[in-house]
Amino acid sequence: MEEKKNPKKANLRDHHSIKHVLDESVTEIVTSRGYVEDVRMSNLRLVMGTIIIVLIIYIKEKNAILFTYPPKDSFTSTGLAVSSKLPRFSDLYTLEIASADPKSISANQPVQFTKSVTKWFTKDGILVEGLFWKDIEALIDEYEKEPKKSK
Repeated sequence: MEEKKNPKKANLRDHHSIKHVLDESVTEIVTSRGYVEDVRMSNLRLVMGTIIIVLIIYIKEKNAILFTYPPKDSFTSTGLAVSSKLPRFSDLYTLEIASADPKSISANQPVQFTKSVTKWFTKDGILVEGLFWKDIEALIDEYEKEPKKSK
């Protein structure tokens, strides 16, 4: 009795989706010919990649969403590290702006705010960009006005 399979579908506008469907099919065809998949190397790569990514995120990024260079024609020698948090089941969004190089003499003290996301979205889920921009620009202004660290 032949097993009935669901058709494989790919998003034709996404090359990763297309490659994934093709690669899955190749694996299925090759293993159907009697070749048994050896997953040791794949598992090793996954473990090593996961460890490396976790270390990089823990050491460098934490909750960072953006790292920048300093603005052109600026007197500061450091860019920004922008971090955000939106805990699960919470409407409170925290945004922090800090120096990308906190040990630099031109680094300012970090600034942050925590606000409800309901202030920036309509009931239909549309972002009210004007309000959001004002809040972000005010936080950037606050960071730029912060007195320099005393060393």
